[in-house]
Amino acid sequence: MNQAPSTKHQAPRIGFSVGDLAGIGPEVIYKTLLDERLLKICTPVIYGTATALFDDFPTPADAEHLTMRQLRDAADIARGRLNAVTCWEEDFVLAPGQPSAATGAAARESLLAASRDLKAGKLDALVTAPISKDNTQADNFRYPGHTEFLTSFFGAPESLMFLVDEDAGLRIATVTGHVPLKDVPAKLTAELLRTKINLLLKSLKQDFGILKPRIAVLGLNPHAGENGLLGSEEGDLVAPVIQQFVQDGHLVVGPFPADGYFGTQQFRQFDATLALYHDQGLIPFKLMAFERGVNFTAGLPVVRTSPDHGTAYGLAGKYQADESSFRAAVYLACDIWKQRWEAAQPRSAR
Repeated sequence: MNQAPSTKHQAPRIGFSVGDLAGIGPEVIYKTLLDERLLKICTPVIYGTATALFDDFPTPADAEHLTMRQLRDAADIARGRLNAVTCWEEDFVLAPGQPSAATGAAARESLLAASRDLKAGKLDALVTAPISKDNTQADNFRYPGHTEFLTSFFGAPESLMFLVDEDAGLRIATVTGHVPLKDVPAKLTAELLRTKINLLLKSLKQDFGILKPRIAVLGLNPHAGENGLLGSEEGDLVAPVIQQFVQDGHLVVGPFPADGYFGTQQFRQFDATLALYHDQGLIPFKLMAFERGVNFTAGLPVVRTSPDHGTAYGLAGKYQADESSFRAAVYLACDIWKQRWEAAQPRSAR
């Protein structure tokens, strides 16, 4: 799938899918690329026509111009340069804050082209700018989001939505992702919970170099069920799964009441927290790390990260978007790729 790692370390080739062009994707990519130090740690490859991405969205009069190598094939990228791969032919007027069928199609084509090149080994990792889940739907794209598409595209039986702020040591994963809240209890099974804990343990070891990870698991109900008074899932489902991991020698603890766990900052005692559903994990994460946080898809055979924010149509065209999360996503993709690359080297070559 990916090219076999060589024994000579080179800066990774990081593909950028551009997201919905009516959102802030082009702006946060542009601002990230303005820092020339980025070229010392990776070779960026943007999937889209550079003129449409960076010449047509509003910038200050004195904004710096980015020089891109526009390519037809990622096999021709130049390391140490800014590269852009053409993945749509149509010209269209970019209207910030106004998503359209054209911007949804461009988001799909960018993601599909970058994913194909990542699978073919022309890239080493992928960073995805935000899409509108609704505006991106099409006959050939019926996925709730990036995570579900990439899990299917790369043939992974399961994946893990993993929110990371390395500066703060904050890592929160979720058992269920883009699932309506009313459907969460039915989705939670012992098999799914075991799978997600195993993915989290593996990622903490493989991607973050933590030899003996400490994981906290949250409860589903208020006060983690209050000994069955407010729900039985903790006693019937979550606790027995945790006990099995403990018996197998893993440092897995819980279930914790989510409100008190975050309110007392108990998460600082663990290497990662496993939330049982989307908002249970993402609300505290975004409260604490919204401008720095990264969404990492663990469990894939490839490296994919993204900023932890959405398209922010209301900010598009105002040149006020904060690129910190996108930049952090690039750095994390580089770090995880390097961690995996080094682990794949023969001991004699390390």
